[in-house]
Amino acid sequence: MHLTSYLQEGTLTIALTGEIDHHCAKEYVKTITSKIEAYAPGICVLDFQDVSFMDSSGIAVVINAYRTMAKCGGTLYVSGLKAQPMRVFRASGIDKLINIKEAVNEI
Repeated sequence: MHLTSYLQEGTLTIALTGEIDHHCAKEYVKTITSKIEAYAPGICVLDFQDVSFMDSSGIAVVINAYRTMAKCGGTLYVSGLKAQPMRVFRASGIDKLINIKEAVNEI
């Protein structure tokens, strides 16, 4: 698990990398939740540009971030999804709940 984050003008961007599966999902949830709670941003962007693989555990990561942002009164966006993670999003139906953008600069 590796991620980087930065806060700019009320937007917290969290860039995830590598594979998101059951081995790292809990740590991602914990880290993302703590960053959202610490910064209380109006917008949080999960940048998946460098995520090469995701299983259903990745959906749990996104749903937890969505719930945490909702508690703060903010909005969650997901950006940069490659083909495989996008298939997982569509198969789960989460693409109807979460705001998905092609790139971070579209938000």
